[in-house]
Amino acid sequence: MPSNALEIGPVEYLVVEFPGNEFKGEIAPEIAALAQAGIVRILDLVFITKDENGDVIWLEADAVDGELAMGFLDSFDQIQGLLNEEDIATVAAELAPNSSAGLILWENSWAARLAGAIQNANGRVVAHDRIPREFVLEAVQAAALTS
Repeated sequence: MPSNALEIGPVEYLVVEFPGNEFKGEIAPEIAALAQAGIVRILDLVFITKDENGDVIWLEADAVDGELAMGFLDSFDQIQGLLNEEDIATVAAELAPNSSAGLILWENSWAARLAGAIQNANGRVVAHDRIPREFVLEAVQAAALTS
């Protein structure tokens, strides 16, 4: 937890779908490494599965064992259960039958001190957005062509 309650970084969510329920496990160790390095703080993590009939089950990360839980074991103490059933139902409604998804909510803890400094300086963020990776790659390629 940040030392000052005002020092909370931006919070984001990510949904990763696995068609055919083919989860290979490469993602979990990478997210866990980010958490262990203090770059992000995992606020919640839920695994959602929709079977071929459209029936949905979901589990909080701390209730999952086996391959799905690998890599997150060291981050369980950070999970705070902030996602609710409505959040989960919204993601589940978009899942294709016979697929799974990981829904993760994290704080960009690397930015917490900056957020506190902005507030302490009586500043306020008036614009902030994430630029999709594809757009950045296109811009980099276009810039390389013009130089």
